[in-house]
Amino acid sequence: MIETSAQLRQAFLDFYAAKQHQIVASSSLVPGNDATLLFTNAGMVPFKDVFLGTDKRSYSRATSSQRCVRAGGKHNDLENVGYTARHHTFFEMLGNFSFGDYFKEEAITYAWEFLTTVLALPKEKLLVTVYESDDEAYNYWLNNIGVPAEKIIRIGDKSADKKYESDNFWSMGDTGPCGPCSEIFYDHGEDIFGGPPGSADEDGDRFIEIWNLVFMQYNRHADGTMENLPKPSVDTGMGLERISAIMQGVHSNYEIDIFQALIRDTAKLLACDDLEHKSLRVIADHIRSCSFLITDGVMPSNEGRGYVLRRIIRRAVRHGHKLEAKSFFFHKLVASLAEQMGQAYPELVQQQETIAKILRIEEEQFGRTLDRGMTLLEDILATLKGDTIAGADVFKLYDTYGFPADLTADIARERDIKIDHDGFDAAMAEQRTRAQKASQFGTDYNEALKSAHHTEFNGYTQSDMTATVIELFNSESSVTQLNAGDSGIVVLDKTPFYAESGGQVGDSGVLFIGDGKFEVTDTFKLGNAFAHQGIAHHDIGLNQSVKAQINTERRAAIVKNHTATHILHATLRKVLGEHVTQKGSLCDAEKLRFDFSHFEAVTAEELSTIENMVNEQIRCNLARETSLMAIDEAKAKGAMALFGEKYDDEVRVVTLGDFSTELCGGVHVERTGDIGLFKIVAESGIAAGVRRIEAVTGIAALNYLAQQEQTLNAIATLVKADQNNVASKVEQVILRNKQLEKEIAQYKQKLASHAGADLISQAAEIAGVKVLIANLNGVEAKSLRGMVDELKNKMSSGIILLATANDNKVSLIAGVSKDLVSQVKAGELVNIAAQEVGGKGGGRPDMAQAGGSQPENIAAALTAAETWLKDKLN
Repeated sequence: MIETSAQLRQAFLDFYAAKQHQIVASSSLVPGNDATLLFTNAGMVPFKDVFLGTDKRSYSRATSSQRCVRAGGKHNDLENVGYTARHHTFFEMLGNFSFGDYFKEEAITYAWEFLTTVLALPKEKLLVTVYESDDEAYNYWLNNIGVPAEKIIRIGDKSADKKYESDNFWSMGDTGPCGPCSEIFYDHGEDIFGGPPGSADEDGDRFIEIWNLVFMQYNRHADGTMENLPKPSVDTGMGLERISAIMQGVHSNYEIDIFQALIRDTAKLLACDDLEHKSLRVIADHIRSCSFLITDGVMPSNEGRGYVLRRIIRRAVRHGHKLEAKSFFFHKLVASLAEQMGQAYPELVQQQETIAKILRIEEEQFGRTLDRGMTLLEDILATLKGDTIAGADVFKLYDTYGFPADLTADIARERDIKIDHDGFDAAMAEQRTRAQKASQFGTDYNEALKSAHHTEFNGYTQSDMTATVIELFNSESSVTQLNAGDSGIVVLDKTPFYAESGGQVGDSGVLFIGDGKFEVTDTFKLGNAFAHQGIAHHDIGLNQSVKAQINTERRAAIVKNHTATHILHATLRKVLGEHVTQKGSLCDAEKLRFDFSHFEAVTAEELSTIENMVNEQIRCNLARETSLMAIDEAKAKGAMALFGEKYDDEVRVVTLGDFSTELCGGVHVERTGDIGLFKIVAESGIAAGVRRIEAVTGIAALNYLAQQEQTLNAIATLVKADQNNVASKVEQVILRNKQLEKEIAQYKQKLASHAGADLISQAAEIAGVKVLIANLNGVEAKSLRGMVDELKNKMSSGIILLATANDNKVSLIAGVSKDLVSQVKAGELVNIAAQEVGGKGGGRPDMAQAGGSQPENIAAALTAAETWLKDKLN
C-alpha cells in the first residue's frame, strides 16, 4: 500500500525507471548559470538548456523528484502560504521528461497507468483538460485511454485577440519552445465547493489539478509564427504534496504526514493546543524552505536570494511571536525536519547542526528588532485613516526595522487592512536608483562584443605554440586588421593562454608576428572564443600565423595561488564545518582571495589552525592529478561543485592526494610543494553570512614575512628591545602611556574646575536670571559636562552655555537648573547656537550637547543664543 510521501516519491521514480527513464537527483535550489531565475521553481528547470538545444545529455528520458521554492520574483506564493490548502514556499515536483524521444501518446499512457494502476485511484474520480485545438491529445484520451467525453474539457485562449494565451498552452518565453498541455484533475467530491476547470467556479477546491503534461511541439519566432520542432519533447510535473493528500485521504496538503509531524513538533515547542492554527502551518512550511536553501549554500543577507531567505525566516519567527513563543524556537525544528526528510535528502542530516546555528543567529537578530517594529506598526495602525497602510510607512518598516513588505501585509491582512504596494515599490525604486548612482560601471569588451568562433585551449601542457588569427576586434566591432599602435582583441584558432574563469585571472604574454609583436595584457572568453586583449606593436591581420607565448613567470605565480585556494577550501570545511562553500575567488600573480559562506568571524585560533593545515598539505608535496569523467561519477568521488555553476555531462576533476577533489577547468601546479609557503594576510566579512580570506603564496609570502620582520625590528628599536622581548617592552610602554594619560586627565580636570570657579564671576543677569555664556579656549570637550554640573551646583539657579573648539570641531553644552526648565529647555538653547556653527544636538531639558564644524562662528553662535535667551526670558 502506497501512502506516505516517501513511498509515493520512490514509487514514482521506480515506475519511470522501469520505463527506461534515467533517475536524475534533485538539483540545487540555486539554478545553474541562469540569471532569469531566483530559485529552481519547477521540475523542468535543470533541463531547461536541454529543451533549448544548448545542452546534451547521455539519456533521452529522465525522471526526478525536484525540490522547488516559490518565494520571490514572478513565482511568489509567500503571502498565500498558511492561508490556503495548497500553497507552499517549498515543494517537491515529481516529473518525467522526454528529450525528442516519446511524445503525447506515451506521456498520457504512462501518467494514466501510474495513477490508476500503481496508485489505484478510481478512474471516475479523474478528469482531464486539453488545449482547445489539440485534437490529437483529445482523441487519444477519448479513444485509447477511454476517458468519457464529458470528462475531457477543452480550454481555449483567454481572449480572441491573444492566441496561445491559455492555461493549457505552455511557453518558455515570448520566443522558443512551446506547446499545448494536458492537465489531470482529481474530484474531491460533491460535498466540496467548486466547479470543473473552465467553469465559473473553477477556483473552488473540489477539482484539484494534480498533474500537468506539457507537449513541447513548436518553436515560436519573434514575429509570432509557429514552427514544428524537429524533435518534440515532453515535460511533466506532479506535486508530491498534492498527490500525497489524495492518497492519504485528506483535503489539505497540511494534513499529510510530513506536515502533520512538523506541526505537532512546532505546537509542542510553542505549547500551542490548537493544531489547526494557521501560524503552525506557516512555520511548518517555512522550516522546509529555509533549511533546504541553507543546505544549498544560500545564506541570509540583505539582497538577492539571501534576502528572500531572511524574509521567510522572519515571517516564521513573527508567526511564532503570534503564538506567544517564550524563547527562540525556529532553529529547533531542523531536527524534526531531518527526521522526516533526511532519508531522501541525507544532506539535511549532515548539515543539521549548521542549519540550526544559522537559523538561531537570524532568530536572535530579528528578535531584537521585532518588538520595536511591531510597536511602530501598531502606532501606524492606531492612527490609520481608511483601510490601506501608506507605501512610505511600509518602506519605513522595511528600511528601519527589517520588516519585509509581505510581513507587513501578512499582519495587515489579519486586521482586514491592505498595504499600498505601488507606493512601497516606488520607494524601493528610489532607493535602488540612489544605490546605482553610487556605483556606475562602464561597458567592457565582454559585454559589447560577441564571437561565434571556437578556440582550442592547449595551455595545460604548453606555454607557447604557433596559431592562426581567426578574428580581430577593436573596441567597438569586428575588423579585418589591427594597425601598429591599435588596442584591440585577437582571437586564435588555438592558444596556450588561459582565459579568465573560475576565479583564475587570464594570462598575459606576447603574440609574435614576424619581427613584430602583439602584447597581450589579458585573456578572457567571448563565448567559446578566447579573446587576447592588448596593444599591437605591428600590423596584424586575419589568417596571419603568430607564435603565442605566455608570461611563464606570471603564470607560475597565478597557479600557485589557484592550487592554494583548493587546499584552503578543503581546509575550511574541515576546520569550520561542511556548510562552508565557495562564494567567489580571485587568483592573480600577487595574491589569492577566497570568499566563503560562514555565519560568524573566523577566530584568531581558527585562522592559525587553517594556515598550519594548508602548509602541512604543501609540505606533503601532494601530486596534482586531473581526469575527465561523468558529472555523476565525479560527485560520487566527492568532487566539490560550486552552487549556481552549470557543468557539462563530462567534467574535469582536479585531485590533490586524498585531501581535495574539485571540479575545475583551471591550471594548477604539478605538486603542492611547488606552492612553497602559504600565509593568511587578512580575514573579513564582506556580506551577511559571507567571509573573505586573503593570502599570499611562494615568493610573495616570503616577501610578506620579510616585511613583517622588518616592521618588528623597527618597533624593537623604538622601544629599545630585541625580537625576543619586544612584546613585553611594548606592553610596558602602553601601560606607562595609560598611566600618564590618566594623570593628564586628572590635571586637566583640576584646571577645568579652577576655570569653572573663575567663570562664576562672568555670569550676567537677564530678566533676573543668572546666565553664563562663555567660549573656553584649551578646554577638552569631555571636560565640559563636569564643568556644567559644578557650575550649576555653585549657581543654585541659572542658565549655562559653554563652547570650546578642538581640531576644527566645535563642542557646545547647555545646562539649566531645574527651577528654570519650564521657561527654557537646554536642548532648544544649545540648538540655537549649533545652527550657527553648522551642527545640531539634543538631550534632556536640564542638560544638552551639540557639535559643529565651523569654529570661526563660535562668537556669532553665542551671541545668537544670548539674543534668543533675552527674548525667551523677557
